[in-house]
Amino acid sequence: MGTTQLESVPEPKYWHLRTVLSEALDSEFSVGEILPNERELAARFGVARATLRQALEQLELEGRLQRRRGVGTTVAPPRMGVAVGTEQHNWPGAAGDDWQPADSTVEAAPAAVAAALETGPEQPVHLVRRSLVTHGQPVAAELLYVPESSVPDLTAIDAPAGPARARAVLRELQRLELEGRDSSVELGSARADDARQLDRLPGAPVLVVTTRYFTEGRTAALSVATYRADTCRLTFGDSGGVEIHPEPDRERRAS
Repeated sequence: MGTTQLESVPEPKYWHLRTVLSEALDSEFSVGEILPNERELAARFGVARATLRQALEQLELEGRLQRRRGVGTTVAPPRMGVAVGTEQHNWPGAAGDDWQPADSTVEAAPAAVAAALETGPEQPVHLVRRSLVTHGQPVAAELLYVPESSVPDLTAIDAPAGPARARAVLRELQRLELEGRDSSVELGSARADDARQLDRLPGAPVLVVTTRYFTEGRTAALSVATYRADTCRLTFGDSGGVEIHPEPDRERRAS
């Protein structure tokens, strides 16, 4: 049987337009600027509105554009870097942590989390909810599970509810000696509650970073952080931890 040569496939019109639009975003627009409406853009580039929509959807998927209800299509901020490593030894809530605590409740952890924490399936844990906002937009939401044994001195009197209770749980964690941590990353789909926090539709692609914190030979806390895949990228290095920083090239182009 002879080999079959793949025929050359011409570049789709929308993809060529996507390239042209991307160059225009770099040279003519700044971060947060609202693009002209579809009619004006289609007339400027001499394409059908259906072709334009395909190109805009692709750029939105790549994180170059954002479509905001009541505002229109705007130029997105630079992609954020999610640096994943194991050498940074800091508890959540330590100095330099930009996450914003939103709430803390006591409830039973999911089975997989309970197994990682080595707690009973019905044993309640502290669940701290935090969010990360950059350039005025939400980029990540975190669920931090802390067994009651890790924060034995926490009392309801000290922090009854809300952000104050979340901060109290984080403060108590700082009293422990952090022996190490490990992180894993996987591509997932936004659940309904994460989608609301991240201003995305349910099922939108997300990066899920799971981090375990160790002390005295046990898992003292477990973090499940969900990042918007359209605004984040993975970076690897020796600095460790999970942090947010601008992408240098995009930052220079936007300035």
